[in-house]
Amino acid sequence: MGRVTPEIPSASLADIAFMLLIFFLVATTMDVDSGISRILPPMPETDQPDDDQQIRERNIFTVRVNAQDMLLVEGEIENLQYLRDRAKEFIANPRDEAHLPEKVVEEVEFFGEYPISRQVISLQNARGTSYGMYIKVQNELTAAYNELRNELAMDRFGRVFERLDPDQQAAVRKIYPMRISEAEPRQVGGR
Repeated sequence: MGRVTPEIPSASLADIAFMLLIFFLVATTMDVDSGISRILPPMPETDQPDDDQQIRERNIFTVRVNAQDMLLVEGEIENLQYLRDRAKEFIANPRDEAHLPEKVVEEVEFFGEYPISRQVISLQNARGTSYGMYIKVQNELTAAYNELRNELAMDRFGRVFERLDPDQQAAVRKIYPMRISEAEPRQVGGR
Protein backbone atom coordinates (compact mmCIF):
# COMPACT_ATOMS: atom_id res chain seq x y z
CA MET A 1 0.00 0.00 0.00
CA GLY A 2 1.23 3.45 -0.94
CA ARG A 3 1.76 6.38 1.18
CA VAL A 4 -1.12 8.90 1.41
CA THR A 5 -0.12 12.53 1.17
CA PRO A 6 -2.02 14.74 3.54
CA GLU A 7 -3.92 17.62 1.95
CA ILE A 8 -4.55 21.00 3.39
CA PRO A 9 -8.27 21.64 3.32
CA SER A 10 -8.78 24.65 1.06
CA ALA A 11 -12.53 24.90 1.25
CA SER A 12 -12.48 27.38 4.13
CA LEU A 13 -9.42 29.27 2.83
CA ALA A 14 -11.57 31.61 0.73
CA ASP A 15 -13.79 32.30 3.73
CA ILE A 16 -10.79 33.17 5.90
CA ALA A 17 -9.33 35.48 3.22
CA PHE A 18 -12.68 37.21 2.83
CA MET A 19 -12.99 37.71 6.60
CA LEU A 20 -9.46 39.15 6.78
CA LEU A 21 -10.26 41.51 3.95
CA ILE A 22 -13.41 42.72 5.74
CA PHE A 23 -11.46 43.13 8.99
CA PHE A 24 -8.76 45.29 7.39
CA LEU A 25 -11.30 47.40 5.52
CA VAL A 26 -13.20 48.10 8.73
CA ALA A 27 -10.15 48.56 10.97
CA THR A 28 -8.12 50.77 8.63
CA THR A 29 -8.54 54.52 8.85
CA MET A 30 -8.23 56.61 5.75
CA ASP A 31 -6.58 60.01 6.00
CA VAL A 32 -8.68 62.64 4.35
CA ASP A 33 -6.67 65.58 3.07
CA SER A 34 -8.37 68.86 3.64
CA GLY A 35 -7.46 71.93 1.66
CA ILE A 36 -7.15 75.52 2.71
CA SER A 37 -10.68 76.72 3.26
CA ARG A 38 -11.59 79.98 1.62
CA ILE A 39 -14.84 81.84 1.23
CA LEU A 40 -14.85 83.67 -2.06
CA PRO A 41 -16.22 87.20 -2.23
CA PRO A 42 -19.69 87.66 -3.72
CA MET A 43 -20.01 88.10 -7.48
CA PRO A 44 -20.08 91.77 -8.51
CA GLU A 45 -23.36 93.17 -9.69
CA THR A 46 -23.54 93.49 -13.48
CA ASP A 47 -25.14 96.95 -13.59
CA GLN A 48 -22.43 98.93 -11.81
CA PRO A 49 -21.53 102.43 -13.03
CA ASP A 50 -17.99 103.28 -14.20
CA ASP A 51 -17.39 105.41 -11.07
CA ASP A 52 -17.73 102.20 -9.08
CA GLN A 53 -14.68 100.74 -10.89
CA GLN A 54 -12.35 103.01 -8.90
CA ILE A 55 -14.05 102.02 -5.65
CA ARG A 56 -13.69 98.33 -6.49
CA GLU A 57 -9.96 98.74 -7.22
CA ARG A 58 -9.63 100.50 -3.87
CA ASN A 59 -11.10 97.42 -2.17
CA ILE A 60 -8.62 94.94 -3.69
CA PHE A 61 -5.26 94.16 -2.07
CA THR A 62 -3.12 92.49 -4.73
CA VAL A 63 -0.50 89.92 -3.72
CA ARG A 64 1.55 88.16 -6.39
CA VAL A 65 4.29 85.55 -6.15
CA ASN A 66 6.48 84.89 -9.20
CA ALA A 67 8.30 81.72 -10.24
CA GLN A 68 11.42 82.81 -8.30
CA ASP A 69 9.30 83.10 -5.08
CA MET A 70 9.55 86.88 -5.07
CA LEU A 71 6.61 88.65 -3.45
CA LEU A 72 4.93 91.63 -5.09
CA VAL A 73 2.38 93.46 -2.90
CA GLU A 74 0.31 96.26 -4.43
CA GLY A 75 2.85 96.53 -7.24
CA GLU A 76 5.89 96.79 -4.94
CA ILE A 77 8.49 94.14 -4.11
CA GLU A 78 7.92 93.18 -0.49
CA ASN A 79 9.55 91.00 2.13
CA LEU A 80 7.34 88.19 3.46
CA GLN A 81 7.86 89.37 7.04
CA TYR A 82 5.92 92.60 6.33
CA LEU A 83 3.01 90.98 4.47
CA ARG A 84 0.92 90.29 7.60
CA ASP A 85 1.13 93.90 8.86
CA ARG A 86 0.33 95.35 5.45
CA ALA A 87 -2.62 92.99 5.07
CA LYS A 88 -3.92 93.88 8.56
CA GLU A 89 -3.77 97.60 7.80
CA PHE A 90 -5.58 97.02 4.51
CA ILE A 91 -8.28 94.78 6.01
CA ALA A 92 -9.03 97.02 8.99
CA ASN A 93 -8.44 100.44 7.39
CA PRO A 94 -8.32 101.90 10.92
CA ARG A 95 -8.10 105.57 9.87
CA ASP A 96 -10.63 105.20 7.02
CA GLU A 97 -8.08 106.31 4.43
CA ALA A 98 -9.17 106.95 0.84
CA HIS A 99 -6.63 104.56 -0.74
CA LEU A 100 -7.73 101.68 1.52
CA PRO A 101 -11.05 99.80 1.28
CA GLU A 102 -14.31 101.60 1.68
CA LYS A 103 -16.45 100.82 4.71
CA VAL A 104 -20.16 100.22 4.90
CA VAL A 105 -22.04 100.58 8.19
CA GLU A 106 -24.08 97.48 8.99
CA GLU A 107 -25.94 96.18 12.02
CA VAL A 108 -23.84 93.54 13.79
CA GLU A 109 -25.07 91.56 16.79
CA PHE A 110 -23.18 92.52 20.01
CA PHE A 111 -21.68 95.57 18.23
CA GLY A 112 -24.67 97.54 16.93
CA GLU A 113 -24.01 99.78 13.91
CA TYR A 114 -20.44 98.97 12.86
CA PRO A 115 -18.34 100.00 9.80
CA ILE A 116 -17.32 96.91 7.84
CA SER A 117 -14.53 96.98 5.28
CA ARG A 118 -15.39 95.84 1.74
CA GLN A 119 -11.88 94.42 1.33
CA VAL A 120 -10.79 91.50 -0.84
CA ILE A 121 -7.27 90.08 -0.96
CA SER A 122 -6.38 88.93 -4.47
CA LEU A 123 -3.64 86.29 -4.46
CA GLN A 124 -1.97 85.21 -7.68
CA ASN A 125 1.04 82.97 -8.08
CA ALA A 126 3.07 81.82 -11.06
CA ARG A 127 3.04 78.15 -12.01
CA GLY A 128 6.69 77.90 -10.94
CA THR A 129 6.05 79.21 -7.42
CA SER A 130 7.29 76.75 -4.83
CA TYR A 131 4.70 75.06 -2.66
CA GLY A 132 6.58 76.23 0.44
CA MET A 133 6.33 79.89 -0.55
CA TYR A 134 2.67 79.48 -1.47
CA ILE A 135 1.92 78.09 2.00
CA LYS A 136 3.97 80.83 3.72
CA VAL A 137 1.99 83.54 1.91
CA GLN A 138 -1.30 81.80 2.74
CA ASN A 139 -0.24 81.54 6.40
CA GLU A 140 0.61 85.25 6.61
CA LEU A 141 -2.69 86.31 5.05
CA THR A 142 -4.68 83.96 7.29
CA ALA A 143 -2.70 85.16 10.33
CA ALA A 144 -3.62 88.77 9.48
CA TYR A 145 -7.33 87.91 9.67
CA ASN A 146 -6.84 85.81 12.82
CA GLU A 147 -4.94 88.57 14.62
CA LEU A 148 -7.58 91.17 13.75
CA ARG A 149 -10.33 88.84 14.95
CA ASN A 150 -8.46 88.12 18.19
CA GLU A 151 -7.84 91.83 18.82
CA LEU A 152 -11.51 92.65 18.28
CA ALA A 153 -12.64 89.70 20.43
CA MET A 154 -10.30 90.70 23.27
CA ASP A 155 -11.43 94.33 23.07
CA ARG A 156 -15.16 93.52 23.03
CA PHE A 157 -15.47 90.25 24.96
CA GLY A 158 -12.20 89.93 26.90
CA ARG A 159 -11.41 86.55 25.27
CA VAL A 160 -9.59 85.37 22.17
CA PHE A 161 -11.70 84.54 19.13
CA GLU A 162 -11.45 80.75 19.54
CA ARG A 163 -12.93 80.94 23.07
CA LEU A 164 -16.02 82.91 22.02
CA ASP A 165 -19.40 81.22 21.70
CA PRO A 166 -20.62 80.57 18.13
CA ASP A 167 -22.84 83.70 18.00
CA GLN A 168 -20.01 85.94 19.13
CA GLN A 169 -17.65 84.33 16.61
CA ALA A 170 -20.20 84.92 13.84
CA ALA A 171 -20.41 88.61 14.80
CA VAL A 172 -16.61 89.00 14.72
CA ARG A 173 -16.47 87.13 11.38
CA LYS A 174 -19.07 89.51 9.97
CA ILE A 175 -16.81 92.45 10.85
CA TYR A 176 -13.67 90.74 9.51
CA PRO A 177 -14.82 88.26 6.85
CA MET A 178 -11.95 86.29 5.33
CA ARG A 179 -12.00 87.20 1.66
CA ILE A 180 -9.03 85.74 -0.17
CA SER A 181 -9.57 85.32 -3.89
CA GLU A 182 -7.07 83.16 -5.73
CA ALA A 183 -6.55 83.73 -9.42
CA GLU A 184 -5.48 80.91 -11.69
CA PRO A 185 -1.69 80.49 -11.68
CA ARG A 186 0.12 82.09 -14.59
CA GLN A 187 2.95 80.73 -16.71
CA VAL A 188 6.46 80.22 -15.29
CA GLY A 189 7.54 83.81 -16.02
CA GLY A 190 4.84 85.10 -13.67
CA ARG A 191 3.94 87.98 -15.98
